[in-house]
Amino acid sequence: MSESLQNDAGSTGGRLLWLDIARTAALLGMVVFHFFHDLEIFGILPRGTTVTGGWDVFSSLVAGSFLFIAGISFRLAHGGGVRWRSFLRRFVVLCLAAALVSLATFVVFPENFIRFGILHCIALSGVLGLLCLRLPAVVNAGLAIVFMMAPDHLRSDLFNADLLLWTGLATATPPALDYIPVLPWSGLFLAGLAAAQMLRPGRHRPGVALSAPYAKGAAFLAWPGRHSLTIYLLHQPILLGLIWTGVTLVS
Repeated sequence: MSESLQNDAGSTGGRLLWLDIARTAALLGMVVFHFFHDLEIFGILPRGTTVTGGWDVFSSLVAGSFLFIAGISFRLAHGGGVRWRSFLRRFVVLCLAAALVSLATFVVFPENFIRFGILHCIALSGVLGLLCLRLPAVVNAGLAIVFMMAPDHLRSDLFNADLLLWTGLATATPPALDYIPVLPWSGLFLAGLAAAQMLRPGRHRPGVALSAPYAKGAAFLAWPGRHSLTIYLLHQPILLGLIWTGVTLVS
């Protein structure tokens, strides 16, 4: 879901293996959570299963990991200077994908459609990243904390209007399959950006080349992370279709 990365130690094809593998892990967590959530939709699991028993914490960790990784990727992609063509192309793709998700969920789940989900938040966080790219790491880390704490202190009924739900400052959470507002979630994007600044990846020592079996294994694990947006868009229709097929065959 994030920008292509600059060449660096431990990279192949201009991408960092470890970051792609981290994104793959986040995708795996997403698929696992949505699989169990879809079982709720079909009545196989009791309603509310995925908001109890630690599932809500798990889903927050998955969403937060995507934003944190996106922040790291943004810094690595644009730390040497904003690559405007790449940024604008990716921003447009994310906006179109976010609009598609909103439209599709409105058609299928009109009462709980996604008004502002993870793709919406990543897209807007990228604009925020442009504003914060040249700020010192300590400032971005401080802003990350402010963003994450803001909803606890600034909520108001004034933000309950649909056009302001993206802020995260509403006093009522809208019914939605996915709701990832700017506050507090973009704070994790800023935290990732600050972490990348502190790591100073451009000064890493050269990585040690992996032997063939390990290199193939690493490339296999990294492949989903390199196609995260496509997997995000396709995984739910596939999961729903598989579960529907299973339910139909059993009944």
